[in-house]
Amino acid sequence: MSDHTPTEVEEVAARRLGAKFSVLPDGGHTVTESSFFGSHPQLRDLSDVDDVQFLDTTLRDGEQAPGVSLTPEEKARIARGLDRAEIDFIEAGSACTGPGERETIRRVTDLDLDATVTSFCRGIENDVDLALDCDVDGVTIVVPGSDKHIETKVGTTHEENVQNTEELVAYAKDHDLWVEVIAEDGSRARVDYLEKLMSASMDAGADRICYADTVGHATPDDTLERIEPMTELGPTSTHTHDDLGLAVTNALVSIAAGADLVHGTINGIGERAGNVALEEVAIALDHGYGVEPMDLTEVYDLAQLISRSTGVPLAPNKAVIGENAFTHESGIHTDGTLKDDAMYEPYPPEKVGRERRLVLGKHAGHAGVEAALAEHGIDADDDEIDEVVERVKAIGDRGKRVTDADLLTIAEEVVGKDRERRVKLLEMTAASGSGTPTASVRVEVDGEERVASGHGDGPVDAAVSAVQQALGHAADASLDSYHVDAITGGTDAVVTVEVEMSRGDNSVTVAVSDADITRASVEAMVEAIDRLIENEPEQVLADD
Repeated sequence: MSDHTPTEVEEVAARRLGAKFSVLPDGGHTVTESSFFGSHPQLRDLSDVDDVQFLDTTLRDGEQAPGVSLTPEEKARIARGLDRAEIDFIEAGSACTGPGERETIRRVTDLDLDATVTSFCRGIENDVDLALDCDVDGVTIVVPGSDKHIETKVGTTHEENVQNTEELVAYAKDHDLWVEVIAEDGSRARVDYLEKLMSASMDAGADRICYADTVGHATPDDTLERIEPMTELGPTSTHTHDDLGLAVTNALVSIAAGADLVHGTINGIGERAGNVALEEVAIALDHGYGVEPMDLTEVYDLAQLISRSTGVPLAPNKAVIGENAFTHESGIHTDGTLKDDAMYEPYPPEKVGRERRLVLGKHAGHAGVEAALAEHGIDADDDEIDEVVERVKAIGDRGKRVTDADLLTIAEEVVGKDRERRVKLLEMTAASGSGTPTASVRVEVDGEERVASGHGDGPVDAAVSAVQQALGHAADASLDSYHVDAITGGTDAVVTVEVEMSRGDNSVTVAVSDADITRASVEAMVEAIDRLIENEPEQVLADD
């Protein structure tokens, strides 16, 4: 039984309601307009923020994710993509890593990007020299911030750390570099010491200072406690990690406390649970508060490029860039979306370079199937649509995903309309032997025959390469998965090859069975590409 009297309970309730509602002159009530970001005495309203800049560290901190290693060509392509997305600062790597890394950084600095290109430096003068040798615009100097890092990792004293930082900043500024100082493990640093170290950095000539939640330890309260005093010293950045799932929240708290630059990576790639995902910070600022820190229309292509380059797949439920972000299956949701695009979406997919997708499964309804058929140019009456719905649901009930290929096969059977193919495999030969596996194909594309050859690690790889050569860049599609199952036994076993391919926001899964695994693979790939380009008006032209 509660020890509180009815009067005390009423007082508590009144206080809570008073925090949420305001009293109108006529005695009525309305929900207050104040929010967490702005109502706190140490935080500004994010809607009042004029500008937020981004420093992308995909090429440095992102590459430190386990198993990730980027080639110079990949780093250059990613850097160009970041520049197209209007990222302000690109951390191209750590010049101290070795000669190969320095050559990679030079590849980025030679691109003549609009972004400021920087190198990550330890608190060592030679690291600054190596960065200068790469012709970077600036350096981010990381120095220990917490007692653990000062005393145990580096083995110095607090005073020596301050003095060394001042000398490094002065040295870098003497060489005309843009300089930012990061206090490593700042989220576990003593607040008074962090303020002293950052103050000394600014006095020595640093362009800005950075709060770093290096191990993803911080809560929003920790972040506010440390970053708010820093913003009183000069331009302040924030570097947050997602170990507690709070990276975006801590970045927004940092901005509300006065920070004006966010470190992070596209896709949130990075050590352990990753860095803050810049696209998530960007959409939160843009959609929620009208602040535009980057060109969001570039973010999806950039996310896919980074995913392919790093080998780290995008989670389907990832905000902004995940496959399911603008995909609707439920009959109720699909019906509502068809009536009003904004019914079940917070912002239009075009804002982030995406397209809306309606997919089918066990929850499919009449409206969703009708719309999906219409997208493929198939006219069906109500009875035919209802039959397609039942067949789609039957596939979904077996736990299978209903692909575009499935839908069109069903529609062809129900409606009785054969699909006009744009891409056909006419002939294929493959050889492996003792030499390099080679293959040649003859395909028909939009009525035109093409012949091409290719080589690879095996006959299947060689045949796929030949198909890609024949179709050219105009029919470029990504092979997302490849799976083989033997469905009969013996030496004449028939195999089923299932491929999943995508082009932009569209994807299909196709399965083909044959006694020849190479032919089954190529047939499946050609069928998938044909499905992906069937509604595109442009002729599929060969590369020059």
